[in-house]
Amino acid sequence: MTDSVNDSAPGAASGAVERPFQADVARLLDLVVHSIYSDRDIFLRELISNAADACEKLRFETATGQVAGSGAPFRILIEADKQGRTLSVEDNGVGMSREDLEQALGVIANSGTRAFMEKLEGAGDKGPAESLIGRFGIGFYSSFIVADHVDVYSRRAGQSEGWKWSSDGKSSYSIEASDNCPPVGARVVLHLKSDADAYLDVSSLQRIVGEHSAGIPVPISVREAGGEEQTASEGAALWARPRSEIAAEQYAEFYRTISGQFDEPALTIHWRAEGRHEFDALAFIPGSRPFDLFNPERKGRSRLYVRRVLVSTDADLLPPWLRFVTLVVDSADVPLNVSRELVQKSPVLGAIRKAVVGRVIQELAKLAESDSEKFGAVWTNFGAVLKEG
Repeated sequence: MTDSVNDSAPGAASGAVERPFQADVARLLDLVVHSIYSDRDIFLRELISNAADACEKLRFETATGQVAGSGAPFRILIEADKQGRTLSVEDNGVGMSREDLEQALGVIANSGTRAFMEKLEGAGDKGPAESLIGRFGIGFYSSFIVADHVDVYSRRAGQSEGWKWSSDGKSSYSIEASDNCPPVGARVVLHLKSDADAYLDVSSLQRIVGEHSAGIPVPISVREAGGEEQTASEGAALWARPRSEIAAEQYAEFYRTISGQFDEPALTIHWRAEGRHEFDALAFIPGSRPFDLFNPERKGRSRLYVRRVLVSTDADLLPPWLRFVTLVVDSADVPLNVSRELVQKSPVLGAIRKAVVGRVIQELAKLAESDSEKFGAVWTNFGAVLKEG
């Protein structure tokens, strides 16, 4: 990674344009930064998750011919610069254009944001507050828990111009053209607060990646500025690994990463379906009730992969009465050379959905027989929703 110097190259001559945050963003930033956190490390998990999603998006666009791929393997690189007191997270994913930066980092478009913030404001202790971070795509803002200034350098795949987004996380942000960007992808540079020295230590970064992001399907490396890269995670997709190799805590951390929750899963269901349609699946039933469980707009959190290529983060794989389930499905039978909309209507997807629902119900029935106390807790949290089915 290059460090976050002031842009003076010709491509940056247009100058920075400063814009105020949308009102909801400014309010949200204040809430996130001043919430009580038992684990500040969460910001790194959120940045890694965003970087992995960017890699998955470019993998999809390349596989479907929307952009020409470089052929370079996807990776996430975390760099600590002790002298400059910066921590950087860089990926070679899809990247962002100027418009993408404004929409992703300056505006919160999700209709549930206001309810989210009201819930966060009403959280009386750190547990409920923490359980809300990572929803609605706001994980990036957790950077300001440990940083007093954040720069994002990004270049969108298929575009030549690079852009720098910059903010102190208070009332405004600026965007300007920049030549200090990766060839493709994004580099997030955190200018750390005085009490965040721990995040300049490579061994600490290795530990955090191992604890929070080992299941991410993109390799992750760490290094000191100017030093050698050290592998922190091989990038093996958790759902594709044998169950015997996966510890309960690894499942739990992966669940937290993709669900945005901070609890322990009450039930983990990991299986490989064989027969007419083969697929790997990993489903989690939360240990606590999501705050928006009864929001009519809430859907199940279902990620659909086709041969390790992320096709959708909201695939129609769960009925409304299982909307509390977090699910990952990876299939080789769904065609990639069609639009995401057509993928959703694929008869193969219908068969997978039926199989997934059947397996979840089967495992719940087993739990009721084997552990009535645990099943009772699940029923207390989700019985009203299950009755809808």
